[in-house]
Amino acid sequence: MKKLFIICLLLICVIPMEVSATSYGWGYKKGTDNQPPEVGKYKGILEKHNGFYLDPSGDKHVYLTFDNGYEAGYTEQILDVLKKKKVPATFFLTGHYVEDKPQLVQRMLDDGHIIGNHSDGHRDFTSISKEAFTKDVTELTDKIKNVDKKAVVQYIRPPKGTFNETSLTWANELGYTHIFWSVAFVDWNQGSEKGWQHAYDQVMDQIHPGAIVLMHTVSKDNADALEHLIDDLRKQGYQFKSLDDLMLKQLLPREIMGFTKQS
Repeated sequence: MKKLFIICLLLICVIPMEVSATSYGWGYKKGTDNQPPEVGKYKGILEKHNGFYLDPSGDKHVYLTFDNGYEAGYTEQILDVLKKKKVPATFFLTGHYVEDKPQLVQRMLDDGHIIGNHSDGHRDFTSISKEAFTKDVTELTDKIKNVDKKAVVQYIRPPKGTFNETSLTWANELGYTHIFWSVAFVDWNQGSEKGWQHAYDQVMDQIHPGAIVLMHTVSKDNADALEHLIDDLRKQGYQFKSLDDLMLKQLLPREIMGFTKQS
């Protein structure tokens, strides 16, 4: 028994403990009256690791993001609406999607949209080693670049919103920025569609200045609601921006401040 204990102790000392026991599932208390949601301690954690779930400026800007794990036949309709309305979006893709639908991935890029990393194998980033994490996200980015070598993959969204400080740190070390969301609803269950009005109402009830909206492209409701959402949000004074615009807004004040100090 003593010998077994010593062996176990040696193994604990030798094997790196890379997977943190702490795991968070992104969630929040929904806001009302055009106010952002309350995310509690997550706000400080994301700020520490340069992650975003909204645009903190207070500007009436909206950022559309879509998660794509597989194709259900509605992405082209969504892309058609975005092109018609001249609205930018970010598509967070898995490895399966990139391999299965490279022509749609290419169209996203050709239309000026951003491609984000949503894990090659839709992994839980908090339950794998740093080596496995690096392999997973790097392989997916490589697959995207194989579709279009000019593609820039800067943003990452963890599957199911599962994260911890360790996975946030790993992503930062690889040059990725975590993007969560402040508006979302259950829209990924095929066969449980409730009509486009339901999707429309879910977004409009939660919308607020600076919202990062998460929708899934497997939903016919979302595809049918998108044009109505864009038109009516614009009537309310909202402008649609890309995540690159959001990053630029974060950098400019610092650059201006630095220039002022030097002057």
